[in-house]
Amino acid sequence: MLEIIIGGYCALIWLVFIKLKLFPWNIKTQVGAATGAIVLAASIIFTINVVTPSSSDVRVINYVAEIVPRVPGTVTRVAVEGNTMIKKGDVLLEIDNTPYRLKVKEFEAKLADATASAKTLWQDLESAKSATSAAQANLDLMQKRLAESSELAKIGAGNQYDVEHFSTEVKKAQSAVASAKTAETKVQTKLEGVVGPDIASVAQIKAQLDAARYDLESTIIRAPADGYAVNVAVRPGNYLVSMPFRPALSFVEHEQRILAFFEQNELRYVKPGDKAEIALKTLPGELVYAKVDSIVWATSQGQIMQSGAIPTGPSEMVHAPLAQKYAVKLTPINNEEKPLPFIPMGARGGGAIYTEKLAPLHLLRMVMIRAQAVLNYLVLKLH
Repeated sequence: MLEIIIGGYCALIWLVFIKLKLFPWNIKTQVGAATGAIVLAASIIFTINVVTPSSSDVRVINYVAEIVPRVPGTVTRVAVEGNTMIKKGDVLLEIDNTPYRLKVKEFEAKLADATASAKTLWQDLESAKSATSAAQANLDLMQKRLAESSELAKIGAGNQYDVEHFSTEVKKAQSAVASAKTAETKVQTKLEGVVGPDIASVAQIKAQLDAARYDLESTIIRAPADGYAVNVAVRPGNYLVSMPFRPALSFVEHEQRILAFFEQNELRYVKPGDKAEIALKTLPGELVYAKVDSIVWATSQGQIMQSGAIPTGPSEMVHAPLAQKYAVKLTPINNEEKPLPFIPMGARGGGAIYTEKLAPLHLLRMVMIRAQAVLNYLVLKLH
């Protein structure tokens, strides 16, 4: 497109100075025409680099989850093959669940025993209350006998031995009442110690049973998202552990991120929602339509690492490092005419963003990006 504009400019010069001879074609007009062509080309280039910035560094990125078993065990089944698309929740690996299945049965038995014991606590409480009532009745009787024997001893109708005897019996009865009340309080405390609807002992066993069941479920490793497994080197018979950290395989998520990197002074007019076009080498002749999701206004050069050292600048004789580019996150959108093509992970290429400024100049960038897409057909190597 730039060549067309320069060609049109040259045609205009030819028409004015050569064909129609409206002005003399001498050294002054020749220098002026050449200068005008340079100024025109420079103005167009500088302007489109701001209103429609382009990048030669566009990267397609997929998240990769390293699959590490949560529980150790021997692999009994590898359910996937490498590079095969699978859905979220599909089985990847199975680990021998025998010890975890037995652990679940153990806690199920303990839960049944704890539940039965919890039911007997109410019977124990009633028994403790009855024992307290009986001890209190005996205490009342002994206190009555003590009062009677003391009265008889005062008037000479009884002896001092009976008074001492019933005094001792009262103390024994008081001790029995205290013991009975302590036993009753102990049972009552156990019944009042609840977690949700269950008493503490039952709730504890239920928590252990839930943990054992979770361990049992963890012996089946499932896909965390839609995607495909790579580097599937694990085989049945391998023993997997979570530590030390050794992934069983790598899982590539189907969801992608496209990042385009721009110079720091190119993004002054770019904002979320602006349209973009991408030409990837893996898709020669095709364009991927996208829109700006966000701009990552940060680079590693702006980060100060936590340490005890004072930050230093480059030495006087050493040039400062070049400024790093800012990343722009692009979201692919479906074209109305055809669906979004398959974009391989790690694909590279170029792209352009179209801001709301000077829309007529967008045509120049559109021609350039389409020419780049066509040039992606060329494989420039001699071997």
